[in-house]
Amino acid sequence: MGKVVFLYRSLAYRNAAADILRKARKLPLGAERSAARRYARALRDLARTEAWLEGRVARDPRTAQRMSSAASG
Repeated sequence: MGKVVFLYRSLAYRNAAADILRKARKLPLGAERSAARRYARALRDLARTEAWLEGRVARDPRTAQRMSSAASG
């Protein structure tokens, strides 16, 4: 049951961050746009922190691929 709760909470944070970022892109340059982008970034970081606290770090395949290709170098 804990995995399901974690999944929904993490997805909710990520979806909220994406929605706020989409809205921020429509705003003109300025303080309001910057604040919205910071808020979206904070929500994304919160989702990552939650994943770390739960022991379920979602890895980005592009990052993992870059790391493995750099290590094989």
